Amino acid sequence: MSNNLKIVNDPIYGFITIPSPLIFDLIEHPYFQRLRRISQMGMSYLVYPGAHHTRFHHALGAMFLMQKAVEVLQSKGVDISDKEKEALLIAILLHDIGHGPFSHAMEHSIVENIAHEDISLLFMKELNTIFNGSLTLAITIFKNQYHRKFLHQLISGQLDMDRLDYLRRDSFYTGVSEGSVNSQRLIAMLHVKDDLLVVEGKGIYSVEKFIIARRLMYWQVYLHKTGLVAEKLLMQVLKRAKELTNQGITLESSKALSYFLKTSVTQDDFNPSVLDKFSKLDDTDIIGAMKSWQYHTDFVLSTLCAMLLNRDLLKIEIQHKEIPTYKISDKIKLVMHKFDINEDQASYFVFSDSISNQAYSMDKDTINLLTKQGEVIDVAKASDQLNIEALSKKVTKYYLCYPKAL
Repeated sequence: MSNNLKIVNDPIYGFITIPSPLIFDLIEHPYFQRLRRISQMGMSYLVYPGAHHTRFHHALGAMFLMQKAVEVLQSKGVDISDKEKEALLIAILLHDIGHGPFSHAMEHSIVENIAHEDISLLFMKELNTIFNGSLTLAITIFKNQYHRKFLHQLISGQLDMDRLDYLRRDSFYTGVSEGSVNSQRLIAMLHVKDDLLVVEGKGIYSVEKFIIARRLMYWQVYLHKTGLVAEKLLMQVLKRAKELTNQGITLESSKALSYFLKTSVTQDDFNPSVLDKFSKLDDTDIIGAMKSWQYHTDFVLSTLCAMLLNRDLLKIEIQHKEIPTYKISDKIKLVMHKFDINEDQASYFVFSDSISNQAYSMDKDTINLLTKQGEVIDVAKASDQLNIEALSKKVTKYYLCYPKAL
């Protein structure tokens, strides 16, 4: 391929160049093309109508930022070989390839508690076989087993290219300007000291803004109560569909979805054949199934699907204290009475859980500043504002969902 022609137009960064034939071939692979059909922000479009961008967008954006980061570090005398550079670009390009339909909702419903990072790694290993071992270095860096630790920090750290892209991109597509970080400026401030990624001292205010933007995006967007209810309802839909399938009831669904409804899949079951079936799943399987299931005779399944398709969701109450169990059981009794269903069915419409938000963690892999004197210090200690220390505290809230009709 003549590489100079391979550019992609991105609404945020402008033109993104695809830097090598191998990366071009990875992008062309069906495993990666599937990301075009997986929304980056799950059900958030029910709150922010513009949030229809995909994991495909995000992966290319993160790769673009990684290109910039490598250029900046090389310009400051950090030695990064061509092989390491390509491995970094591959690792960041594929870091989210394991996401299932609607991103996070599936990790606990279609498969049994398998994190998308683990599935991403399985996809990388499979692609490594297809591409004759040319992803080996990328996988080593992704797993943090490479001797140069700062390379892994660029892919997965508190100030990595993944976060720098999704905050800016999600803020752009939702229209929530509080999340807009100046990713290019932050990247321009990066350096490496003693094999650790650091930010030059003058970049401290950009880092502060990044941490605050992250906190605001979590409360305003990622943990928005309506988005939260929708995601939980989606998990309830799949849980119910699995339950009915296990009872021998056949539900209309795509071949791939049908397999995961019938089969309990744990991490140990993920052989290449299961991985291939997983790669056939995307948002359209779920939407298509719900459009059919809204007419099913099962009250729970049809009602849940109609709620999601018509955005007629459950009511949600959020508070700082745990929800007392009597409150949950009272609501369940009301639902049983109102809809004439049993307790098990009612529990699909009444449930509680917790959400937590920690914008910055001082425990592991901190964001470090490089002072003029050449010292490396944690940004929270260097900040003249006390807010970063405050933002490193974990805030937990509890919520209860139940039908509006109550």
